[in-house]
Amino acid sequence: MADGPYKPDEIELTSSLGYYLTKARNVLVERTDRAVKPLGLTAQQIGVILMLSSRRASTPFELSRVMSYDSGSMTRLLDRLEKKGFIVRTRSNADRRMVKLELTPQGHEAAQQLPNLGATVLNEQLRGFTAEEHATLIRLLARFIENGMEGGIGAGCGLVPRQDDPPA
Repeated sequence: MADGPYKPDEIELTSSLGYYLTKARNVLVERTDRAVKPLGLTAQQIGVILMLSSRRASTPFELSRVMSYDSGSMTRLLDRLEKKGFIVRTRSNADRRMVKLELTPQGHEAAQQLPNLGATVLNEQLRGFTAEEHATLIRLLARFIENGMEGGIGAGCGLVPRQDDPPA
């Protein structure tokens, strides 16, 4: 058993870090859903729009990898976005097996509105936080995430500087 603040016989569901992280995520998703509803999108769908608009991904496989979705979930998500008119799928001329994803004009318009909506949602959630508290929250969450990636696929992804890394 690893040392740490939690003891198996003393852990309380509603006071554990896992509970608070899940609750925080759910609150943020609900608030984001309300903010993007006028665009005809959901919080889940805006990730695809943002990844495509920033060119961080251009295929279903790339999106699945970067967003940590299984291929079936990604296919259903893309089907809904295509049906709503935000994206189009095209086959690669070089390899007909490869599907390329592109934003439609409606998708580009939504992508332009999302940074403002996202900033508004995050600022509302951070109401009352000082700049120092915000920076601390980001730093601690990054370290928490990094601890889960040690020795795994995301090890050394640079979320938290290592002791031997030069200061930025």
